[in-house]
Amino acid sequence: MDLQKTLDELYGLSVFGIKLGLDNINELLKRLGNPQIDYKVIHIAGTNGKGSTASMVESALLEKGFSVGKYTSPHIEKFNERIVLNRIAISDEEIVEYYLKIKEASKDIPITFFEATTAMMFLYLAHKKIDYLVLEVGLGGRYDATNVVIPEVSAIASISKDHLNILGDTLYKIAKEKAGIIKENVTTYAIDIKEDMKKAFSEEKGNVIYVKESLNYDIQLDKINLKTIVKIDENIFEIPLYGKYQGENFLLAYSILKKLGVEDIIIKNGLSKVVWPGRFEIYSRNPLIVLDGAHNEDSSLKLVENLAEISKKDEVCFLTSILEDKEIKKIIENFSKVSNKIIYTSLKSYHRGLDGKTLYEMDNCFLNKSYEDNIKKAFEEAKKSKIVVVAGSLYLLSEFKRVMKK
Repeated sequence: MDLQKTLDELYGLSVFGIKLGLDNINELLKRLGNPQIDYKVIHIAGTNGKGSTASMVESALLEKGFSVGKYTSPHIEKFNERIVLNRIAISDEEIVEYYLKIKEASKDIPITFFEATTAMMFLYLAHKKIDYLVLEVGLGGRYDATNVVIPEVSAIASISKDHLNILGDTLYKIAKEKAGIIKENVTTYAIDIKEDMKKAFSEEKGNVIYVKESLNYDIQLDKINLKTIVKIDENIFEIPLYGKYQGENFLLAYSILKKLGVEDIIIKNGLSKVVWPGRFEIYSRNPLIVLDGAHNEDSSLKLVENLAEISKKDEVCFLTSILEDKEIKKIIENFSKVSNKIIYTSLKSYHRGLDGKTLYEMDNCFLNKSYEDNIKKAFEEAKKSKIVVVAGSLYLLSEFKRVMKK
């Protein structure tokens, strides 16, 4: 069986949709020998920021000398990016090998794509005898396939409205689903301090610590080098990811790492090696090309906040495509706060993707707007501006990178 056939079968499992309940993944893992109990786990949920937080934690644990696995989603360029061991993605051959193990064990269980991928990850990393798994929740928390672990420590990053048809249409309802990862006798660190979030978290049995209230901190931006500087007590930490929200993500990562006994100097050294693609990623400096997966109202606002710090409105051109189930008009409205020009392109080849013309017709914010479904041609027009921002979907970033590599 080759890689492409394996991935085709895996993606085909998506037809089972998203099911509430953990019975199937628990049964599958039981048949595999419960590999998820073979290492220590840091479990991270949230709408935005969980991937950045996971990468900071991973980097410091590696710096400390541990063997570390990391599980994130979605991928940007290759499926392999989802399952990482000591910063090295799972190989094509190992994807085939471990998928076949899952396929054999789940013959009579109708598992989803995410359940199969999660089981593959748990088994693969158990065989690699890691010390720690940094585990990012896929969607929600309570019924997410990752929520079969008893972690050393948990964290809940920023929560905003996304996947409303699945998680609920209010922040409280969404927070309730994220709060499903809170477990008795396990410390959970949280970034949000809004009352509806706290209410949702307080309804679970567990010890929740709000890092903004428990730490003495200050966050500043280095606008020249596009880094974030965080001061905690008298210690200064330099983060190679730009944005005040990345400083907040670090507060979570820092709290997790201190709980695990990692020294400040190790954390500082580890931070210098952090990379997290697709989140205000500097793809090029001359011209300045920024890639950001901003795909909901909150993440688009954070992108806008970053751009407002470093650019003028007439310097920025957005190259954009957004999936049909997202808050399209709100995202576009946010983009218009820091730019006068936007070019819409197509993601029709992706599930829930739209073409450029459809998005163009939905836009009542930009006067200087156009559409071009050929992303290469769209980029040729966009780069006439001083700053190009490719944003609106992680799938768009994947397509952009694929085309640019050619």
